[in-house]
Amino acid sequence: MERFISISHYNEDQLYWIELNRPDTYNAFSDEMMDEIKAALKKAEALSDVRVVVFSGKGKVFASGADIKELNEMSPLEALFPRMQSLYDFIYKFPKPTVAAIDGYALGGGMELAAACDIRIATARSKFGMPECKLGVIPGAGGTQRLVKLIGEVKVKELVFLGEMIDGAEAKSIGFINFLSEESELQERAVNIAKRIAEKAPMALRFAKECIQRQADIPQEVGMLLENLSQAYLFSTRDKKEGVTAFIEKRKPSFTGY
Repeated sequence: MERFISISHYNEDQLYWIELNRPDTYNAFSDEMMDEIKAALKKAEALSDVRVVVFSGKGKVFASGADIKELNEMSPLEALFPRMQSLYDFIYKFPKPTVAAIDGYALGGGMELAAACDIRIATARSKFGMPECKLGVIPGAGGTQRLVKLIGEVKVKELVFLGEMIDGAEAKSIGFINFLSEESELQERAVNIAKRIAEKAPMALRFAKECIQRQADIPQEVGMLLENLSQAYLFSTRDKKEGVTAFIEKRKPSFTGY
């Protein structure tokens, strides 16, 4: 498997792990790291045996956001077309389910990365925040848009305007985190949840994700039509036949993605 510098990645039991691996910078996002994440995701998309992608951070931090040194050198033109926003859009629209396993700080771009994932698992000691205004900038990778859809305008304004952090328990209470885990059990919990997702029909998951994510931006009648068209296509797949047959025969289905 291709070796990277800023991330670690491996494929195991239908799960593709991407670990942010810059602990000396608290897993801050450099251009190199973003390029490597994009390359790893393309590999995960191409591998038919990969059903779910799991993100984690090395050390006691999930991700601390943008690399300040690189941010300081960014031009206004580069700010107009931010690489981090482009990467997170790619993650949000990724055709396979994504899980964020969070322990420690998830600040700025780190919280926005978690927001781009489908499922979020965190420890109670994790800290979430949007401190960008302290630097004279604003959240630039979905914090003023995607995050609002997840937890609402009121809470996002609080996080952005005050620049203060919330812990994992509060993040769970406001609906940002799906599951809380003990620190020592985080990886095991992430594996358990990811494998439960991986058991489902891949094509059904892909179409379900597309329908769910588009509903906020299109009229309901268009969304219902998209749902119907997706369902009609799925009724033509081998996995639909396998799923129904397995249910009737009271056995576990063997899905292939077709």
